[in-house]
Amino acid sequence: MTTTEKTKQYVLETYGRFPLTVTRGEGTRVWDELGREYLDFCSGIAVCSLGHCHPALTQAIAEQSATLMHCSNLYYIKQQADLAELIVEKVVGHPGKIFFSNSGAEAVDGLIKFARRFGQATGRYDIITFNKSFHGRTIGAMTATAQAKIHEGFDPLPTGFTYVEPNDLDAVRAALTDKTIAFLLEPIQGEGGVNPMTKEFLEGLAALAQEKDLLLLLDEVQCGFGRTGDLNGYDTIAPGLVPDGISWAKGMGGGFPIGSFYIAEKHAHLLGPGSHGSTYGGNALACAASKAVIETIIVENLTDNVKTREAQIRKTIESWNHPAITEVRGYGLLLGIALNFDALDVPKDSIPSIHLCTALIEKGLLVPPAGPEIVRLLPPLNVSADEINQALQLIKEALDAHLKS
Repeated sequence: MTTTEKTKQYVLETYGRFPLTVTRGEGTRVWDELGREYLDFCSGIAVCSLGHCHPALTQAIAEQSATLMHCSNLYYIKQQADLAELIVEKVVGHPGKIFFSNSGAEAVDGLIKFARRFGQATGRYDIITFNKSFHGRTIGAMTATAQAKIHEGFDPLPTGFTYVEPNDLDAVRAALTDKTIAFLLEPIQGEGGVNPMTKEFLEGLAALAQEKDLLLLLDEVQCGFGRTGDLNGYDTIAPGLVPDGISWAKGMGGGFPIGSFYIAEKHAHLLGPGSHGSTYGGNALACAASKAVIETIIVENLTDNVKTREAQIRKTIESWNHPAITEVRGYGLLLGIALNFDALDVPKDSIPSIHLCTALIEKGLLVPPAGPEIVRLLPPLNVSADEINQALQLIKEALDAHLKS
């Protein structure tokens, strides 16, 4: 029985999968079960920040796994304390405290609980989130996600969320009620199509939050830890912004499962003993892995490489003046190539972005879609100029092959 057949028989079919079985990875490349090599610009969907099997990460996991993998949050854990210190002092740069989870959805759920607790004294609970957002698949994070297709079939959803158009401060003001307690948003919407928030919008939300005694909560699960060319996605767009809460996951573990959220010091007392918890969250192995990843990003100054590679990508694609591309949007190495449907010759029953991603697999390049019109570029933060050139050449060849005659 093949891996595909076994998966279809024994694994819930909750994912739309491409016809590829990955068996090994090294750096920016992976290999399938037939030994064919691929350039990986998916990176586990912005997870493998340092590429596959980076020595710093594999060494940290090996050494920690031979010492202590897990005990319990009933006890103090050195690796957890060290990682929390690193994130607060070097990544956020403002006093606060960290909670460790296993995933981004759990981290977002933690922010939702924080907002509810913050609003208890005044009877406020409603969180404003934004159209085309994506916050995760738990019932809370899913409800925060302002996409009807994500909600379909799971009614009744929890109450307490209002959906507003992003980058529209007038719409936000109109949506405010006496029950509003927080804004929750991605500085760059990843799954929703690589849609950045504007500087004016983020700063406007921060001003509204201060004026109305609301929380500004940022979901950095996909855009955090160097992905945009700064350690925080919001720093790339609106330097100096000071959020009340931040959620992370994906790139913070480089492939090892870990998530977390930050709460500013002035609010940290709201979540005391018994208010939140996780059996596995923040165990020694996960924290050692994450610390190795984040330290490597900082010490090797990979954010500079991210900015340089972004400029290279933009300059190259602009030079094509390609009829199948309408724009490149996003920041750093969280970029979306927007497709011009009218210029592409693809089967009528297919989704253009998925059709193109499938064609690129055949050429030896892995990239993920983000909606019907966007192909994302999410290579490791240490990707080289030559690897960028190779990937872009394959993309151009695929686009040229699908142009209408």
